[in-house]
Amino acid sequence: MSQIYENIKNDKQIWKFCFYGFLKNLKFFEPYLLIYLLNITNSNLFKIGILFSIREIVTYIFEIPSGIFADNYGKKKELMLCFSFYIISFLFFFTGKNFFILALGMIFFGLGEAFRSGTHKAMIYSYLEQRGWFEHKTFVYGRTRSFSLLGSAVSAFLSIIFVLNLPSSRWIFLICIIPYILDFMLIWSYPNSLDEKRNNDLNIKKFFKESIFQLKSIFHNKNLKKLLISSALYDSIFKTIKDYIQPILKLVILTNTASIITGLDGNKIVKIYLGITYGIFYIFSSMASKNIYRLNKMVPSNKLMVISFDIMAMLLLFLSIAIKNNTTIVIISLFFILYVLKDARRPIFVDVCGDYMKKTQRATVLSVDSQLRALFTVFFAPIFGFISDYYSIDTLFLYIAVLIIIVNRFLYVSKKSSIKIS
Repeated sequence: MSQIYENIKNDKQIWKFCFYGFLKNLKFFEPYLLIYLLNITNSNLFKIGILFSIREIVTYIFEIPSGIFADNYGKKKELMLCFSFYIISFLFFFTGKNFFILALGMIFFGLGEAFRSGTHKAMIYSYLEQRGWFEHKTFVYGRTRSFSLLGSAVSAFLSIIFVLNLPSSRWIFLICIIPYILDFMLIWSYPNSLDEKRNNDLNIKKFFKESIFQLKSIFHNKNLKKLLISSALYDSIFKTIKDYIQPILKLVILTNTASIITGLDGNKIVKIYLGITYGIFYIFSSMASKNIYRLNKMVPSNKLMVISFDIMAMLLLFLSIAIKNNTTIVIISLFFILYVLKDARRPIFVDVCGDYMKKTQRATVLSVDSQLRALFTVFFAPIFGFISDYYSIDTLFLYIAVLIIIVNRFLYVSKKSSIKIS
């Protein structure tokens, strides 16, 4: 077994998969995005929720068509197209001085998300099958995801340098174009065997007929349906609330620590703290993703899916109490655990999901996962923003914790059995 792991670690294409994720996550704006949007929308979390909903609506509309496009016309082409959309979105965010321009940026970012999600994971599945390593998918995906999270950590630390030296925060979006061009070229270098296009003459009628057929097949699988709902619900909640730490920390830092570092104004100190915080979060998230396969040997993936969701509920309950009592260290610590838990959970989902879906549907199934996540986020983002604006963030987290505890009781997936993957 150890020799197989060494072979995987030394494989050239596996390294390409790793660097793909590393470059993709060099989003230098991430530690400051919510604050950046708050400045433009006059600190209105509801409006920001609408912007996020616009992004997710676009993702929702194009998710399944993009997955079927990848399965039928080629995954490399789709991924190169997605990075083109991302680059266009960065240009809009750079020039964005009002809600309309930001909305256009969200539209193109949503297109990039739709054309990316699921496709690269499907390519990893295919490569593992070609090499006879499919049973080690948790190890491989955990390793590639750890590089993605390492990219996020490096991005967070570099972002500090950028925000302190650039004329304004919006210039960070232009810098993000560089790693995305590099990722475009990296995808172009992937072997054509990973393209896996099945049909070059699929017309519109056949396209939608194939879409409906595959969706029916996916949702008739009871366990797969539960897995997709669990994954999408978990990720959409996390995606919607993960950056709430930015306004919370900004308020605490400006109130309590702005005078510690002389020579810098309060806003620059906030950016330093946020960059460091996100960097540390992602370093440990990378370690968790890389090593989750060890825990997976002792606890089945189906049980880990349910347990991790319950832990999220408890963390949000504690966060509600900590925010209400303004205990900074506890707030940061709980957000830290949330980030680590989320990135440890993803390889588990990929592992158990891989055992319940047909290999000809992989890109489509993983796109359904992303589409459901987008649908939930469209619903959650403005509602969460409204509750936070008119009540409080700690009240919001309490409501979410109760919701998770109730819903998770219906999402248990039976132990995986001998399933023919065809």
